[in-house]
Amino acid sequence: MSAPNKSYDPVEVEALKPEEIERMRDEALAAFAAAGDLDALAHAKTAHAGGTSPLALANREIGALPPQAKAEAGKRVGQARGAVNKAYAQRLAQLEAERDERVLVEEAVDVTLPYDRVPAGARHPLTTLMDRVADIFVGMGYEVAEGPEVEAEWFNFDALNFTPDHPARQMQDTFFVRGAQADRSTAGDESGVVLRTHTSPVQARALLERREPPVYIVCPGRVYRTDELDATHTPVFHQVELLAVDKGLTMADLKGTIDHMVKELFGEDTTTRLRPHFFPFTEPSAEMDMQCYVCRGASVGNPDRPCRTCSSEGWIELGGCGMVNPKVLTACGVDPEVYSGFAFGFGIERMLMFRHNVEDMRDMVEGDVRFTRPFGMEI
Repeated sequence: MSAPNKSYDPVEVEALKPEEIERMRDEALAAFAAAGDLDALAHAKTAHAGGTSPLALANREIGALPPQAKAEAGKRVGQARGAVNKAYAQRLAQLEAERDERVLVEEAVDVTLPYDRVPAGARHPLTTLMDRVADIFVGMGYEVAEGPEVEAEWFNFDALNFTPDHPARQMQDTFFVRGAQADRSTAGDESGVVLRTHTSPVQARALLERREPPVYIVCPGRVYRTDELDATHTPVFHQVELLAVDKGLTMADLKGTIDHMVKELFGEDTTTRLRPHFFPFTEPSAEMDMQCYVCRGASVGNPDRPCRTCSSEGWIELGGCGMVNPKVLTACGVDPEVYSGFAFGFGIERMLMFRHNVEDMRDMVEGDVRFTRPFGMEI
């Protein structure tokens, strides 16, 4: 940079000559006009309006001029730089407008297209209902327990007081897993392994693993029986079973637990009842019914108000229950003289049919999204 000098004419400084300033300005304007996109314009701005551009360097030369020459030179350079900045702003606005128009065309969304071509998913209602039932008991302090679906015959039958000649052990009720060395021409049950017919084996496993009560568990899961698939039966279905073993438990505790579950699922004004029954693993045993949540019993003996839900009986059967048989407690290493317990279980498919008026159980297993979609994504 030149030092202050009072003896020379500023016109003689090459960078500050009027024709040189005009040339720098015209080159900048031409570069901006030639920029075809925003990136090219950014490069042109750096070259012609940046800190090292010719006009910026010429502006620095003004400081070396004598005081009487600075005004004219500064005015000339300032006007040129102002024209360059104005041209840049105009070209920038023009290119941004072109970009926006192009984006509107290239990235346009046809709002007339169907919005639901990929419909929202849905959980299977059986899974949702099992989780909901389990949550009810978790809120009461129970734990969720699980067990294998391919189960040892001892857990599935012997530990639960099924006698060796019990009909449920026969092939028409139970899927037996063929042993590796079994003759394919024989029944194939030599392995002692079955597909569990109920979730009750989880009870035996829980008692054997924990050894010492108290035990409060709820057991949801898939079970298998040799039933034909029809409107009311399926060879693969789901159960939720509950077990409580502690000191001093009675049928009153069982009844109160059932009442709480039913009220949570069907409403506070729903009542239950127990009917005497027989199960090998409970004694005494009962079938638990709940009052029909549709007619509330008003259809009984009233032909003018028939109820398809309960067949005008006023009650709906839910499942079996009872006090845990002392033989089961003994088989699982629990002293029946000190502890008592209760258990009950019911089928989830049957419960789903009650709650949502599902008429055909085959709809639950065929995988048609038109069945599951109305249930949504409840968690």
